[in-house]
Amino acid sequence: MAIQSASPTPSMFRKKSTPVLNTAASYLSAVSEADARARAPRGTPNSTPALSLSSSVTSSSEDTVLHEREELNSDGLAYPKVPPTSEQVFTTVHAEFGHCANDSYRFTSRYNPARPLKAGEQDPPYYILLTTYISYILVILFGHLRDFFGKRFKATDYRHLLAHGGYAALNSDFDSFYTRRLKLRIDDCFSHPVTGVPGRTIVLLDRYSPNHNKSILLTGGKTRGLNVSSYNYLGFAQSKGACADASAESIRRYGISACGSRREGGTSDLHIQAEALVARFLGMEDSLISSMGFATNSTVIPALVSKGCLVISDELNHASIRFGVRLSGANVRMFKHNDVKSLEALLREVISQGQPKTHRPWKKILVIVEGLYSMEGTLVELPAIMELKKKYKFYLFIDEAHSIGAIGPHGRGVCDYYDVNPRDVDILMGTFTKSFGAAGGYIAGNRSLIDRIRLSGHAGAYAEAMAPPILTQVVASMASIMGVTLPRLDKPTSSTRSLLTRHSDSTLNVIAEEAPAWRGTALAAWLPTWMPTPQSMCDGSDSQMRLRRLAFNARYLNRALRKLGFITYGSADSPVVPLLLFHPGKMAVFSRLMRTRPTPIVVVVVAYPATSLVTSRVRFCLSASHTKEDIDTILVACDEIGDLLDLKQGVGERWPLQEIMARAVELVHMEES
Repeated sequence: MAIQSASPTPSMFRKKSTPVLNTAASYLSAVSEADARARAPRGTPNSTPALSLSSSVTSSSEDTVLHEREELNSDGLAYPKVPPTSEQVFTTVHAEFGHCANDSYRFTSRYNPARPLKAGEQDPPYYILLTTYISYILVILFGHLRDFFGKRFKATDYRHLLAHGGYAALNSDFDSFYTRRLKLRIDDCFSHPVTGVPGRTIVLLDRYSPNHNKSILLTGGKTRGLNVSSYNYLGFAQSKGACADASAESIRRYGISACGSRREGGTSDLHIQAEALVARFLGMEDSLISSMGFATNSTVIPALVSKGCLVISDELNHASIRFGVRLSGANVRMFKHNDVKSLEALLREVISQGQPKTHRPWKKILVIVEGLYSMEGTLVELPAIMELKKKYKFYLFIDEAHSIGAIGPHGRGVCDYYDVNPRDVDILMGTFTKSFGAAGGYIAGNRSLIDRIRLSGHAGAYAEAMAPPILTQVVASMASIMGVTLPRLDKPTSSTRSLLTRHSDSTLNVIAEEAPAWRGTALAAWLPTWMPTPQSMCDGSDSQMRLRRLAFNARYLNRALRKLGFITYGSADSPVVPLLLFHPGKMAVFSRLMRTRPTPIVVVVVAYPATSLVTSRVRFCLSASHTKEDIDTILVACDEIGDLLDLKQGVGERWPLQEIMARAVELVHMEES
């Protein structure tokens, strides 16, 4: 990265105004000069400075002290070549990963039995609920009036809703009413096109609508904003670094296309290595990887349960789980979200009553929960569920799409967070699209179960295998979290032999002898011999830094928003922080005001049917790539917009914004009452 001159608000974009420094001596001289200049007037900054972003980006412009060769991305924006280390003075602006040398801005994500798991969900004042319902009633009323008169006086505009030429209507006006009469009005805050790397910042493609959002056109301009909309929890979605280098090397060796389906012999050495590494990362006997996270649930659940079985599902489980249960043909019952008492009452009922009509015992009972609920930000109450599991003898399936890699002192998910042995859980499912910066999903469990799923699950027989670069990203990011144990010189290992973990009992014994304990490191023999393994990957220092920074950012934003008076859901340790908006008109206004600030902030607005009708919200998705100053920028924006839109309806002690920012470390480590 280029070291910049002292500037109160350095810009993300730069221009080349001086010759490039070609020699090492001139490079080091400029670094020393910039270091001395930065230290003299104001000391050493502890982190990347706050962003100062242009809202209309068409070229790169930034004055620097040290100028090095830069690579222009396809969007015309200049990206630095080499990020600085933690020993350098961080006076540069980082688009993908904000560096922070202040160890105070770190926290370890770990369950403390002495404090409550989560804060109770607050209800808004009655006038907020009343005005929200009135807003929906008015929208529905005027929408039906417009449909009534429109079908009679503007039939051409309603052609798709009316029978014509002997054909039935292509769409139902009742089913499409919400989309046409509410979502269309605020469609500019949904599905905004982006480009580039979804790191600390992201580039939006500017757009406008000439006909009230019926069609949205691109202007050709681009806006770079602070990104709190991506599930890039650990910041591994980078174009630079060890993971990117490993993926680039895999492209040179394997190409970029998928290896074919499993049935057609598409399983490669990378598949076997990745599955072995996933199993050891989770502390399970074996694992199966799939090329799509949604398909992992929807194709595996039918292989686990069938007619005569019962699935007990949390009422807020993901759509992929619901779809898989429907395909299985099993009976399904739901319990209140994250309510252990409701679950136990339901277990008592279904066990005592048995199957409907015949009252025969269930063939099996499978309880499905999520580790971290991405819409609510709540963590599953795993210790209490494990106690019920011992008492009622059901099978437990945990979907860790959002918790794996993001929760726990070692990044191993909710089992790590609660210090629960993963072998006590029957099935662990997760995806690689969030914390690992890749794609696809996995199922992990005992070896006999996984072998059965390989035979009876649809994903293995019909789905395409994962492409080599994606597999390499999974292996590299997971190994970075685990750390790598180098082979002993007195006991040579064979990487070829270690690949056959499921085909040879003798090999299994060798691997078991060499394998580290749960939460331990990965063996070098499990990694491709050609994959670069820098020191930060081997010792796990880089990933530990990322895990601790993510935990700090999550607790800081969650607790700070509550101290400002906002109503938020979920656990303080959740990297997903939902802020309740309630009123439908506030969704679009909040998104627009955040996006048009001096430092644009890109957020995700969520509404019905993803949430209940009156609990629309904005979700802040935090990352280890964010700095403390980035969180402060978000808090300043929320404080101003919250006053403007009357969003501060929470109860409890409130702190002024400046006090929150000054006491951030104390706020993070403070015990909840």
